[in-house]
Amino acid sequence: MKAILTIVTLGLLVLSCSEKKNNSELKTVLAEQLDYSYSDQNWFVPVKTAINGITAEQSNWKDSTDNHSIGELVSHLTFWNEMQLRAFKGEDFSGFETDNDSTFKVYTEKEWDSAVSKLDSVQTELERITEQANEKQLAEWASDVLNMAAHNAYHTGQIIYIRKRKGWWK
Repeated sequence: MKAILTIVTLGLLVLSCSEKKNNSELKTVLAEQLDYSYSDQNWFVPVKTAINGITAEQSNWKDSTDNHSIGELVSHLTFWNEMQLRAFKGEDFSGFETDNDSTFKVYTEKEWDSAVSKLDSVQTELERITEQANEKQLAEWASDVLNMAAHNAYHTGQIIYIRKRKGWWK
């Protein structure tokens, strides 16, 4: 986890210290980070791989501590990534309450399948909107995109830990 945060921090440092880069280069870096943290295995396992094959029953398993289940982590990632997507789109948040505790959910089999699909659609839309962003948007969004990728990676580590602990990891 330290390595991931170090890489993200170094990436931000390089972006902020270098001469103004070509718009397409920044797009590429940001899109790659979203892709690496969600679907394309690079230095670490992405979320999509980490949740692949998990059943609703497995997604709801929790130990005897306050640790979250896989399902709760997926709903948490979906919520915050969707919030960021909505912010990038300039949607109105007046009257919208963001209580972090309410982002953690338990699922039935049908709800779990929907949750996985929703996370996929949010991540796909984040990549698409980043690839279509103009230079000003990219400059404004860069830190948020990199933080989102790090947040995804952090919780993916928790998901893999649960899977390994339960013998659900190859």
